[in-house]
Amino acid sequence: MGVICNPEMVAAVSEAGGYGLLATAFTTDKEFLRRQIHRTRELTNHPFGANLFMKNEMNFGFAKILADEGIRVVTVSGGSPKSLAPILKDLGLKYIAVTSTVKAAVGAVNLGAVAVVAEGSESGGFQGFHGSSTLVLVPMIIDAVDVPVIAAGGIADARTYKAVLALRAEGIQVGTRFIASRECIAHHAYKEAILNANDSGTVLVSMMGAQLRCLRTPLAEQVLAGVIDSKDLSTPKAMEKSWLSGDIEAGLLPAGQVAASIKSILTVQQIIEQIFSVV
Repeated sequence: MGVICNPEMVAAVSEAGGYGLLATAFTTDKEFLRRQIHRTRELTNHPFGANLFMKNEMNFGFAKILADEGIRVVTVSGGSPKSLAPILKDLGLKYIAVTSTVKAAVGAVNLGAVAVVAEGSESGGFQGFHGSSTLVLVPMIIDAVDVPVIAAGGIADARTYKAVLALRAEGIQVGTRFIASRECIAHHAYKEAILNANDSGTVLVSMMGAQLRCLRTPLAEQVLAGVIDSKDLSTPKAMEKSWLSGDIEAGLLPAGQVAASIKSILTVQQIIEQIFSVV
């Protein structure tokens, strides 16, 4: 979801008490990342970070830019951080590993991760082929590692936040809910598609050697039927047309299963206040 993780939304998350993250999964320009950092810093004095996606070969250069710009904590997703971990350490960057299995979580901690995001299979965007649901995964990872565990997947309101607290998660990572925010740069048609999703409104599509959980659009159905090759939809042009320009049949729309419970477009501040309004 890197294309729609704009500085305005990232800054709003940090301003509201969260830790906003710039996404770099589909970024190929170092100076673009630097501009994103500068723009976010213009909008907030609070700490924020970035996500490094292991399938992006630009990660090593991005890590240097993040360190040079004063970022101190990043998340790493999309694969094992083995090749990146020593570089992050040399640059003075702490990292949180996004994992979908106990084995991957233990491996990441052994490589120096200061925390782990336990991302359940109901989450939106890219994921592996063997993940468990958040309810199953979070307690297993908590039992297996000695660092803080952050829950991700299926979290969008106070009830789901309270549920993962009961599992003893020490924090949450939220994605889909923030797409349906006023600050997110995603086109209104994308946001409306999330609001209109039902409980079977997402599908898993094989893409880039992984799975992508996305909204069940006619285009996604054609990919599942083999009529369209998913690799033709992973181009920057397809993402821009569908995510930013509103042509929802030009590309796949990442979203988690929790989309079915999202019924309004709110400000980031309102979303965070609702999530943390636990009685």
